[in-house]
Amino acid sequence: MKKTIIILAAAVLACTAATAQELKFAHVNFQELVQLMPEMDSARVQIDAATRETQETYESMIMEYNSKGQEYQQKEASWTPAVRESKARELSDIESRIRTFEQSSQQDLTQLQNTLMAPIYQKAQEKIQELAKAKGVIYVFDESSLHYVDATKSIDLTPEARTALNIPEGRTLESLQAELQAQYQQQAGAMQQ
Repeated sequence: MKKTIIILAAAVLACTAATAQELKFAHVNFQELVQLMPEMDSARVQIDAATRETQETYESMIMEYNSKGQEYQQKEASWTPAVRESKARELSDIESRIRTFEQSSQQDLTQLQNTLMAPIYQKAQEKIQELAKAKGVIYVFDESSLHYVDATKSIDLTPEARTALNIPEGRTLESLQAELQAQYQQQAGAMQQ
């Protein structure tokens, strides 16, 4: 009986080892791919423009509120009760509009981001799946969620996916960060003038 169990265990281990040798695993840095895709640059521009427009509108509303608030404080004593009540109601309405605008604009920006990002994520996912199928890979893991990768036993699909997604050769997350930083500094300089 013990010999049968030992032989059976050895057979299972042999089959498992043979099967494991046939299995191909791959890994990819999905977030790097998405962030560096040319489509992402376009999405970033649209999101930044919408964010700036929202911020400008918000600041305008705050300026109006502050202006009316200062007027109220300066002239409150000289106004009749009816004017004072009307001006207080006007301030309250502006404050309410600001709160409503904050909530709806945040929802709008989130929805815009989701709308713009969905096709980018889908395209990256489809390219990774195409590459994995072409290589006979059964699993593709995202590097960001791995604790360990043995690069000798796992195929790195990131370089091929970069090519398939038209990401320029020398573009990295670091160069993207530098590009974005330069853009923001340029915008900040333009806003100060």
